[in-house]
Amino acid sequence: MADAHDPYDPYDGDRTDGGNGTGNGGDDGGGILRQPKAVWATAGAAVVAFMGIGLVDPILPSIAAGLAASPSEVSLLFTSYFLVTAVAMLFTGFVSSRIGGRRTLLAGLALVVVFAALSGTAGSVDELVGFRTGWGLGNALFVSTSLAVIVGAASGGSAAAILLYESALGLGMACGPLVGAVLGDLNWRYPFFGTAVLMAVGFAAIAAFLREQPPPARKTGLLDPLRALGHGGLASTAAAAFCYNYAFFTVLAFTPFVLHMSPYRSGAVFFGWGLLLAVFSVLVAPRLQRRFGSLRVLGGSLLLLAADLLVLGYGGHAAAVAGTVLSGAFIGVNNTVFTELALGVSDSPRPVASAGYNFVRWFAAAAAPYLAPKLAEWTDTHVPFVVAAVAAVTGAAIVWARRDALRHGAGDAGEPRADRAGRAPAPAASTA
Repeated sequence: MADAHDPYDPYDGDRTDGGNGTGNGGDDGGGILRQPKAVWATAGAAVVAFMGIGLVDPILPSIAAGLAASPSEVSLLFTSYFLVTAVAMLFTGFVSSRIGGRRTLLAGLALVVVFAALSGTAGSVDELVGFRTGWGLGNALFVSTSLAVIVGAASGGSAAAILLYESALGLGMACGPLVGAVLGDLNWRYPFFGTAVLMAVGFAAIAAFLREQPPPARKTGLLDPLRALGHGGLASTAAAAFCYNYAFFTVLAFTPFVLHMSPYRSGAVFFGWGLLLAVFSVLVAPRLQRRFGSLRVLGGSLLLLAADLLVLGYGGHAAAVAGTVLSGAFIGVNNTVFTELALGVSDSPRPVASAGYNFVRWFAAAAAPYLAPKLAEWTDTHVPFVVAAVAAVTGAAIVWARRDALRHGAGDAGEPRADRAGRAPAPAASTA
């Protein structure tokens, strides 16, 4: 990626004011805790947005019982959510580059508020799946725009803003299952109403404190993300991430039916999972990359995830619990490395590369929650984890087979060119 200033790139390190127009956003000023109210409002809403991904996890069995639905039918809550997220990635940049980041954020939050509240009123699993589709569209608009907005409004430079965003990701992923468990233990409908209320607060805070930022120098075309996938390195990264995401969301969407635990206990298990995901994504993955190189770390982490999935599928109950929690470590590492490769491996502007990459990988997130319980119904509960393990191994094989294309774009040492250019690496959340 060119080292020259790119006004289209919200992560461009040449901007010394953080994009807030105040001149206070350089690396010498402020810090992660000394941020404008607009940044805290956006980061707070981001926490709730990421909570929504794992919110339904501990209450899937309760929803199935409450709506007289099968596991595969309830798992469509994930499928509908991520299917629309994948498709939406093609036009979120198109929208935000035309109406501005603030309006895009507010539109996304408004959709989440409406459809989260409607989800709590659903009288059938079909209605709930449909409402989750609208929720996924809103979340796609918000998540795809929020990082660029935080970087643009933050003080202390992009590194502090990105660290704050990563922290929001980790906190949301860790707390989502816990909040879902606490409210869902009272009634499976309450987590949806709770999310609507929290997102409404986020909407009000962003409307009050965030000012519209300058539009990008270039507008994103609808087909730009698909054109970006013509780059061999980005296409290889997306293909490997597709396989990885299948394994990831087999854990997230199918494991609650295997654990056979109350919402509280299931929520505690996935809270531990989320904590490991956050710690390994933010703290451990960068250290491993510096020591071993991104491609070695990624391939090794995918193989370890495959082994963990086999233990999860064939071990006893204690092994399943431990395997679920431990998978958060490998998922955290994979999220970080995949994101950095996706944003640094091609010459496309980062928002465009991210959109194309996400368009591919989120289809796996839509497929796994539906196929895993179906495989269990057709065979037994072991098979979904075997298939997920094979998917993880396939992802590692793609990384190995295409290592030259990935190294050519990422650097001779296997590090993303974004790192070699001196820019702070983007967090895993930026592609969520």
